[in-house]
Amino acid sequence: MDKREKDSAEYVDAIQVVKNYSRRWYLFLLGLILSLGLAFVYLYFAPPKYRVSSSILLKNEENQNTLRNSDPTDVTLFNTKQNIDNELEVLNAKSLLHRVFSELSLSVTYHIEEGFKTKEIYGAELPLKLSITKLHPTAYGRSITITRKTSTMFTIQEEGQKPVSHKYGEEISMPYGLFTVIAAPLDSAAKRRTAQPIIVKFHDIVKLANDYSEGLTIEAVNKRASVIRLSVIEAVPEKGRDIINKLLEVYSKEALEDRNRLANTTIQFIDERLKYLTDELTNVEKDVEAFKRDNLVTNVTSDTDEYLKQASTYNQQLAELNNQIDVLESLEKYLQERGGKYEVVPSTLSISEPTLETLISKFNELQLERERMLRTALPSNPLVQDLNDQLASLHLSILENLHTIKQGLMISRRNMQSTSGKFRTQISKVPTIERELLEINRQQGTKGNLYLYLLEKREQAALALEATVAKSRMIDPALVEDKPVSPKKSLVYLFAIIVGLGLPFSGIYIQNALNNKIRSKREVQRLTRTPILGEISRNSSGNSLVITKDSTSPLAELFRLIRSNLYFATAGQENKVLMITSSMPGEGKTFFSINLAASLALIGKSVVVLELDLRRPTMAKQLGLKPGLGITNYLIGKEKYGLEDIIKQHKSVRGMFIALSGSIPPNPSELMTSKNLANFITELREKFDYIIIDTPPVGKVADAFSLNSVVDSVIYILRYNHTTRANIELIDDIYVNKKFPHPMIVLNDSKEASGYGYKSHEIEKEQISLVNL
Repeated sequence: MDKREKDSAEYVDAIQVVKNYSRRWYLFLLGLILSLGLAFVYLYFAPPKYRVSSSILLKNEENQNTLRNSDPTDVTLFNTKQNIDNELEVLNAKSLLHRVFSELSLSVTYHIEEGFKTKEIYGAELPLKLSITKLHPTAYGRSITITRKTSTMFTIQEEGQKPVSHKYGEEISMPYGLFTVIAAPLDSAAKRRTAQPIIVKFHDIVKLANDYSEGLTIEAVNKRASVIRLSVIEAVPEKGRDIINKLLEVYSKEALEDRNRLANTTIQFIDERLKYLTDELTNVEKDVEAFKRDNLVTNVTSDTDEYLKQASTYNQQLAELNNQIDVLESLEKYLQERGGKYEVVPSTLSISEPTLETLISKFNELQLERERMLRTALPSNPLVQDLNDQLASLHLSILENLHTIKQGLMISRRNMQSTSGKFRTQISKVPTIERELLEINRQQGTKGNLYLYLLEKREQAALALEATVAKSRMIDPALVEDKPVSPKKSLVYLFAIIVGLGLPFSGIYIQNALNNKIRSKREVQRLTRTPILGEISRNSSGNSLVITKDSTSPLAELFRLIRSNLYFATAGQENKVLMITSSMPGEGKTFFSINLAASLALIGKSVVVLELDLRRPTMAKQLGLKPGLGITNYLIGKEKYGLEDIIKQHKSVRGMFIALSGSIPPNPSELMTSKNLANFITELREKFDYIIIDTPPVGKVADAFSLNSVVDSVIYILRYNHTTRANIELIDDIYVNKKFPHPMIVLNDSKEASGYGYKSHEIEKEQISLVNL
């Protein structure tokens, strides 16, 4: 197939698809009418919804906190940097919306009927309001109708009950709640609704807020700015505005409450700590006082200096006493060792004792006098003896005096040593006292510093509590867009048109996709290379024989066209025996056999139609003939019957003869393969110009294949929307493997085929392809 033929085939396919859809134009029209009608109803009942939006700026607390200290080590209270993602989650919290709906008293909504629909009214449009004292969960989903009667009276009607009259301001007790109806101030909008019944509906605030949060949009304007935009789609603009404004108010209020709660908690904690530290400081100061009293210190440093000074003095005095005692002991030893000699006694050096000094001085004078006297007198001289006695007496007195002085000095030394020891003990205790006192002072200092720090922080917390400001600022209050965002009429009608056209289109497409039947000639040409002899249109007349001498219907013209194509298909060859078969019952092979024979008979040919569908014969019924002897009877009892017994001239078509099947045999396959049948057909070749054999479907039984040797051509009937694509494989296999001589296809039940002017270019192509066979 060249490019031109390929393009032509694609064009034909496209035309076929368009026609396939255009034939069902009524479905598209019905779809459009229904979809546009539903769109109109939807737009009538769907309330217009508006976008209500607002924006806030989150303040940067790092730069604005008045309690911030320049000291980087200082821990500033309540200085938490805001995270915009956290604030988005907080604003979208359901608990926040619960509080908003509760403060706005949105557990009750008010509605009026306008035509066939119900409309919600809000705010200034309300001629009355309900003040809820108590509402039981059983009230959720319930509705009541309130109708104003007079300026002071109204009626309440519950579903299925009679109206009950009440007064405005009267507390009304119901099984599901307790409430009061209050007449709202009537402005111009509300006055128009005073006579209208008001439908009041009760809602669960929690569920209402949860549902509302799904339609609430909260987003950051951009990544670099700390601006948050809030928007909601609401059918009642004023209600949406109040919800957004109240949401921002509650958000700011809860933030302030959180900060104040934190500040109060901090102040309370600091006060408790200060009370505890005051007690601890008192105890530490008492410990210092007791420690100093127990250790006899006032100031460790000054007391230690005094101790050292006194200890040094005592040590010096002790050293002097030791020197004096040593001198006395030396002198005493000297006197004792030289007790029999008359020598001068040494001086007492550092010992300042007048009596001893006098005795020693007297002793030394007498000693010197004795030595002078001995120069002139003998030792026995009475004067010398007298001096000796005096010296001996003085010697004894000096020893006694030395002993007395030494004892006194030793007593003084012992006393001084005792006193000095006390000072040394006190000095040795100074490091311990100083260390212990330092620890006590450290505790005192730590607690004192902490006390002062907490005092400072308490003042900061108190200042923060008084100076707390909102952490956000409203940039724009809640604003309502002028045009509703839904429903958009143009989009709804456009969608309705798309659906109205798309549903029929999809239905037809799905039907075609799921339909495994052949639907076009082009489809058959794609599935098999078997040549197509022609097409016949649907028989709407109800008659099996549509080809007569005077018939000019399109169907008759199509049979004449097929008759003409048969000539081209067998040009130069004998084509007397034609076998008509199909894939399955109901494809019209018997109808085709009868009318093809009639068409050939009308041009003066003698044609016999053989009904060899021995299993389910229908030709007699279609032609209105009475069943009788037939081919079966002839083949079984040839000796009894002749050709004239089974072959009958058709009463209205001259030259067309019919041979019915006769009795249904028990062994049709054996009869189809018998020599009698072959001889029967051979005998008929000599008597008739054309023999048309109506056989069983080859897709069901193999009877027709037994006639392969006696037929000249095979016409395979395919019926649109009846023959499956899988059956096309059978005829393609027959053609490719040459299981039948000269197989050709006729397409039955065509909705497009016509007689006069029937696709002349296709006829020409078919005739050329048939000649090439």
